[in-house]
Amino acid sequence: MTPTPPRARRLAGTLYAYAFLTDLVLLYPVYALLFADTGLSVGQISSLFVIWSLASIALEVPSGAWADATSRRRMLCLAPLCTAAGFALWTFAPSYPAFAAGFVLWGAGGALASGATEALVFDELDRLGAADRYARVIGRARTAGTVGVLGSIVLAAPVLGIGGYPAVGAASVAACLLASVVAVRFPEHGRAGGPDTGRAGVASPARDGAASSAANGSADAVAPAGPEDGLGWWQELRAGVAEARGDRSVRRAVLLVAGVSAIWGALDEYTPLLARDTGVALTTVPLLLLIVTVGQIVGGLLAPVGQRFGNRGYALLLAGSALALAGGALAGHPAAFGLVAVAFCGLQLASVLADARLQTRIAGPGRATVTSLAGMGTDLTVIVVYAGYGLVATVAGNPVAFAVVAVPYLLIAVVLAVRQAGDRRSPASVGWPSAGRS
Repeated sequence: MTPTPPRARRLAGTLYAYAFLTDLVLLYPVYALLFADTGLSVGQISSLFVIWSLASIALEVPSGAWADATSRRRMLCLAPLCTAAGFALWTFAPSYPAFAAGFVLWGAGGALASGATEALVFDELDRLGAADRYARVIGRARTAGTVGVLGSIVLAAPVLGIGGYPAVGAASVAACLLASVVAVRFPEHGRAGGPDTGRAGVASPARDGAASSAANGSADAVAPAGPEDGLGWWQELRAGVAEARGDRSVRRAVLLVAGVSAIWGALDEYTPLLARDTGVALTTVPLLLLIVTVGQIVGGLLAPVGQRFGNRGYALLLAGSALALAGGALAGHPAAFGLVAVAFCGLQLASVLADARLQTRIAGPGRATVTSLAGMGTDLTVIVVYAGYGLVATVAGNPVAFAVVAVPYLLIAVVLAVRQAGDRRSPASVGWPSAGRS
């Protein structure tokens, strides 16, 4: 792995602060209570979640193309502002229409940041010759976000006790505004003449052209081009979609991100129910959830180890995580939540590596667009998992539902292992994060 340039460290520090603040939302653990105390029924609350999901899905890919066509840093500044506006509506005008509008704004904020974040970080690391550090950086960023969630859980109770829902909402708005301020510190260099290649060893036409002009003594050629020198929004959208459809390796990577990230991401919403089914007291449930959260944190920090995996090692990671998840859920004992934590650790790591694999595959200028396609696929898959989980859990209970939902990971692992057996390429050539550039 290459030594970390000082500018890469500054980029990483900005990303960690941004990830922490965007998840330091004190409304997280209590917003469902806010809805109920405002007088909403369970059906109305469920309809709000549907609105949230639909808004995220509808805006995901267009916002990625917008980031590619204009400025990814600008998207990262706007994203928390949208979320802050939504939380402000909830706080100062609590009602069903305000909650619905707030979820639309929250979905818009998530869509603006999704794709733009990964694309900006990868391209800037690539420009600094540190693209091989992407998995490490993005893994730590996810850990920072998880720590932010933990902070919101810890702080929500005392703040709620002091100032009620208005204080919790105001603190959430403040965290989002601080995140927007931090986003201004993200570097962003022109992509038309800069790092628009994501695949190790694949040259970019724009980069080659800039290098050729520089060799001919053109001073203008080495000046970074602004985002306005790139394609327009529609052209960026078409280019990103065309790359995801036309390049088999990119298409596979997009599907892998969606499959790996969505399943355990959806299951995370049901872990309180699984914990309660172990028979512990209600006050013990948060402690079991804390164990799972620690597993996620460790998974994000293990990204440097995971960079050494090829397809076979990655398949073993998925299979082991699936077995740990199913075993921990079916055991029905509080101590077995240690296995669930191990599973979430492995699946967090698998998600980071899948994202890094996707970034190394993308060769065109529409990096944020392609990444947003993976995000949209994840959102759609999450909805399928929600529906499937609900059906299985209704019939057989939460432990069995967890075990059933773990099965797709085994299937993905088998596919990757079979592909590796028939593929003589090295782990670097198949595009895992170990294929860094010096």
